[in-house]
Amino acid sequence: MTQTLPPVLASGALRGKTALVTGSSRGIGADTARYLAEAGANIVINYRNKAPRAEKLAASLRELGVQVLVVGADLTDQASVDAMFASVRETFGGLDLLVLNASGGMESGMGEDYALRLNRDAQVRVLEAAVPLMPAGSRVVFVTSHQAHFIRTTPTMPEYEPVARSKRAGEDALRERIPALAERGIEFVVVSGDMIEGTITATLLNRLNPDAIAARRDAAGKLYNVAEFAAEVAQAAIDPIPEGNLRLVGDVSSFTPE
Repeated sequence: MTQTLPPVLASGALRGKTALVTGSSRGIGADTARYLAEAGANIVINYRNKAPRAEKLAASLRELGVQVLVVGADLTDQASVDAMFASVRETFGGLDLLVLNASGGMESGMGEDYALRLNRDAQVRVLEAAVPLMPAGSRVVFVTSHQAHFIRTTPTMPEYEPVARSKRAGEDALRERIPALAERGIEFVVVSGDMIEGTITATLLNRLNPDAIAARRDAAGKLYNVAEFAAEVAQAAIDPIPEGNLRLVGDVSSFTPE
């Protein structure tokens, strides 16, 4: 990874804190976990079925001098989520940062309702399980896309629409909990970016709709790569909460606000 660590995070602003990044065995989640570890945070790596990748990442992060817990969990299963947070409690005692990065819905063989179960129901399930471990001053970061955030006003590629709508449903469900989080002193922010070069989603979209990503790149002028977007997600862990609890990454001129 060649992306330069964001200057604020490079100061060690998260030293002694504990961060859990869902879906962090690869891609945006893995790079986000690395940025947070470089900033001093102890890391919980969550994965569903990529244990070797998760363990390899953990080994590299431990070389930075932080503690790392690797936990396999199916976020669509309550018992699996509960077991993950029991491990977090046992290892670290609490949690200062929850990055809700895991998403999906374009995989084959997962059932017609999988996108909604993962992108909405599982996000709420993970948040509710995490909250008892999170003290005042902690933060939740939800990762989404412009295609999902603006889906009510800006159509997206037909192949991606079910995922976009499920992710927007997840964002809405999480936003409903902002008042309750605020009562506990827990902050919440959404990080939204355009299509990201090099992700599984981009690869699957290109298989279904050849040149889809190239067309989106042409329209936007630039698409972030995995490391660049992960840097924005990591920075959202400590930057002041923006208006509307929303951090927009990259160009949004192609999207119509609600």
